[in-house]
Amino acid sequence: MENQHRKITGYRELNETEIGQINAAKDLGILIAKRIEVMENSNTELDQRWLAIAKTDLQKGLMALTRSIAKPDFF
Repeated sequence: MENQHRKITGYRELNETEIGQINAAKDLGILIAKRIEVMENSNTELDQRWLAIAKTDLQKGLMALTRSIAKPDFF
């Protein structure tokens, strides 16, 4: 369905700059995810607990970055 965001409460129209910024954040997320996957699958003795914490915190950070751009009007 085209323009689904218009039917979701709390979302607004984004301008081209904001769309570019969100896409850049998502591209960064892809790079980070690939690096973490390499580290998870490496033969080195990384502390997997801390790697999992890093993964979660980076995901939260990227989500916060996206929300800082999109500025949804809900909790």
